Amino acid sequence: MIEERLLRRNLSLIQDVASQSGAEIILAFKAFALWKTFPIFREYITHTTASSPYEARLAKEEFGSPAHTYSPAYTEDTFEEILSNSSHITFNSLSQYDAFFPMVEEWNKQHSEEGRISCGLRINPEHSHIETELYNPTAPGSRFGVMASDLPKELPSGIEGFHCHCHCESDSYQLERTLVHLEKKFGRWFPRLKWLNLGGGHLMTRKDYDTTHLISILKGLRARYPNLRIILEPGSAFAWQTGPLVASVVDIVE
Repeated sequence: MIEERLLRRNLSLIQDVASQSGAEIILAFKAFALWKTFPIFREYITHTTASSPYEARLAKEEFGSPAHTYSPAYTEDTFEEILSNSSHITFNSLSQYDAFFPMVEEWNKQHSEEGRISCGLRINPEHSHIETELYNPTAPGSRFGVMASDLPKELPSGIEGFHCHCHCESDSYQLERTLVHLEKKFGRWFPRLKWLNLGGGHLMTRKDYDTTHLISILKGLRARYPNLRIILEPGSAFAWQTGPLVASVVDIVE
């Protein structure tokens, strides 16, 4: 059960972090998609992130704004639906970019600036503080994102942003260490981009989370790269400790 008072407490904190840091914080549906709460969410944030055609539809039809969409792999039979419900599309690989960017390019030719889609690449920083390998997108053999060594000196046409995800219920100090590594590996391309999505896993609504430190980190990043719009997409931080799990015991077996 969701308690509105507790949900608004989290939303207010997240809104305050976004306001003070200048970053945009959006809701990741893969962690929280209880659409009956969307009217409350819309009082505090404006966008969401999707990873499938149905989530993209949920963003546009129920939340009221097109999605920031990322999927490990898109398919031809659903990509039109992704296009019609997204404002941002991130490709997991250069081969996915080659396969689907022409469709985005054609879409942008047919739509005004307001309906235009911004494209990005997911990058694999080969660095993570996630201890459980199952949830670690930079684990050995990972297929998530493009490594710096595989990126061309000049980014492919139409790539305006990078997406990176390597946190899970992490604190601001882990983000700080990640950014040092990220800038070292990928910083050469940052001045040519419009946005940088730092993914989810930023548990800023946990009691011991240092939000002042987070704001300082994000402000510093924006000062170093004033051309970049910084995006965070936590999921569990929005719904963290906002109510109890109500259950019934229906059988006991010795």
